Amino acid sequence: MRTRDELKARVREIRSLYKEPVIIEQFLTGREFTVGVLGNPPDLEILPIVEIDLSQLPPGANPVYSYEAKWVWDQPDKPLEIFHCPADLSLDLKNRIEDIVRKTVEVLRIRDWSRIDIRLDERGEPNILEVNPLPGVLPNPEDNSCLPKAARTAGYSYAALLHRVVDAAATRYGIKDHGKRKHLGRDRLQLFQSRPQPI
Repeated sequence: MRTRDELKARVREIRSLYKEPVIIEQFLTGREFTVGVLGNPPDLEILPIVEIDLSQLPPGANPVYSYEAKWVWDQPDKPLEIFHCPADLSLDLKNRIEDIVRKTVEVLRIRDWSRIDIRLDERGEPNILEVNPLPGVLPNPEDNSCLPKAARTAGYSYAALLHRVVDAAATRYGIKDHGKRKHLGRDRLQLFQSRPQPI
């Protein structure tokens, strides 16, 4: 932990370099999670929680899920093995994470889907890091896209995930008959499949 004088000197250095105000935030030292959400209150579905295991980052890396962790070190042909879904959680911690996610969705009036990043502080309390109201939804499991990863764990096919979001929006707008297709949001017709193998 830096001293107050060291922080003041660092703030002066940053302000001098960038010529704008500086925000100082406490580093949260606990575990990190990302939580996918589908639907709208009161019909809100919280998907299985994904833990981001920062101990699996390359040696010397800062313990944050950084740009490098997402796009440089994690490649489809050599993925980082840092995701655990569902996360290994006590029932109490799972409930506290889901509670703060529900409250965040309601307070910010997020609609239809989102992915919310959470990190525990030194006391083990969940804190919101970031809210993604338009989360990434890369379809291939090799791409480690966290909302589809959680949806797969919940039993959704990729098509069913997308239909679930469209159905939530249609219901929110009061559109009763939004297509002649069978409702796919919860049908679990087939799980995500990996790319076909050559014969």
